[in-house]
Amino acid sequence: MKATTGERLHVHSRTVEQPDRTGVILEVRGENGQPPYLVRFDDGHERLVFPGGDCEVEGHPAGA
Repeated sequence: MKATTGERLHVHSRTVEQPDRTGVILEVRGENGQPPYLVRFDDGHERLVFPGGDCEVEGHPAGA
């Protein structure tokens, strides 16, 4: 997985009653776009994320 600052991380829920989580990648701490990523999720929480198979990187929003 590779990402750049400003892209969005989408974490798919593995539980029926839990919603997916999305957030903006604030920092890419690995080399050449590799994890870990510092992410500010839409609920305002910031976390260092080592994405697994339930995650995908979404490109920059249009016009950004």
